[in-house]
Amino acid sequence: MGEFELIRRHFLRNGPPQPPQVVLGIGDDCALLQPTPGHQLAISCDMLVQGRHFFADVDPAALGHKALAVNLSDLAAMGARPLGFALALALPQADNAWLSAFAQGLFALADAHACPLVGGDTTRGPLNICITVFGELRPGQALRRGAAQPGDDLYLSGRTGEARLALELIQGTGWARQHALPGALPRLRERLERPAPRLALGQALAGLAHAALDLSDGLAGDLGHILQASGVGADIHPALLPVAPDLQALPEAQRLDCLLNGGDDYELLFTAAPAQRAAVAAAAQASQTPVQRIGQISATQGLRLLNAAGEPVALTPRGFDHFA
Repeated sequence: MGEFELIRRHFLRNGPPQPPQVVLGIGDDCALLQPTPGHQLAISCDMLVQGRHFFADVDPAALGHKALAVNLSDLAAMGARPLGFALALALPQADNAWLSAFAQGLFALADAHACPLVGGDTTRGPLNICITVFGELRPGQALRRGAAQPGDDLYLSGRTGEARLALELIQGTGWARQHALPGALPRLRERLERPAPRLALGQALAGLAHAALDLSDGLAGDLGHILQASGVGADIHPALLPVAPDLQALPEAQRLDCLLNGGDDYELLFTAAPAQRAAVAAAAQASQTPVQRIGQISATQGLRLLNAAGEPVALTPRGFDHFA
């Protein structure tokens, strides 16, 4: 099977006509997109490399889902609506069964969020998936990292830590195997390999929240990007962090480490003025997304973890860094 047959068989679709924002899709040197008049483009690119971002035995349908989900999560963090995406795919070989499952997972998520594939490239090489996603939003409504303000509430969508515990179990870490609940791994692996991009919440927060980002490298480490960009600090109350049932059986130190330093959560962390609490609650309800207030933004720089008495607790943020 040659390159163009591979594309035709697995990625060129004969379904419904392209949405109006796609003027020209797959088959030419460039795709042509037409954003809604009066909107700005939002563009993000993420790469997944075998052995670095996923295991060799991962379900290819789950991998197709995650490859697009991590990009859609970036659009969600900016409050943008998807327009389409391009896929660059390096493959060690053209395996029809693998490609069919990968495309199924990829397009199931793409269709759920009206985000069509508009172009890309394929080549032979170590398995590497690179997606560039395009979105749109109204000027002045982007949720930027540098917009947090002292006095803001700090919010988290969903919950963190489950993907981290899944990784520890897959790698056979002693404390994880000792304390994990029976049958936990399949539930946790679903959170690791099939994250849900919070697009509806992000769009509902556009123009309402101040700063936001999606959590890929750990809550504490990623929050540091907001604090640095905004020139502010934050106080987090661990008692307010949502805890999944599978994490409740862990010793406190490991549980907090998963909640604060675990990666691959792809939840939204955002700030908003206290006067907007009712509006944030309405946005959460409208988007059917659980949201929890977990702390506050402070004028005093630095990240602090406070116990129930308001006293500081030792915290060492360990966000993931590919080159550390």
